Amino acid sequence: MNKITTIIGLSFAVFFLIGLATTLTRSMMIGFLDVIPVYLLMGAAIIMMIYEAFFDKD
Repeated sequence: MNKITTIIGLSFAVFFLIGLATTLTRSMMIGFLDVIPVYLLMGAAIIMMIYEAFFDKD
């Protein structure tokens, strides 16, 4: 049960972060090069969430 709730919560957070990053690319005034740092930060946040949820068991 704990693993299922972790996967559900993690998927909600990942979908939110991906949706937030992709809304920036929809604007005509913001170019792709302007959004690259956002994609890098969102990727790092997603990787850290997955690592903490599944691999960091001290």
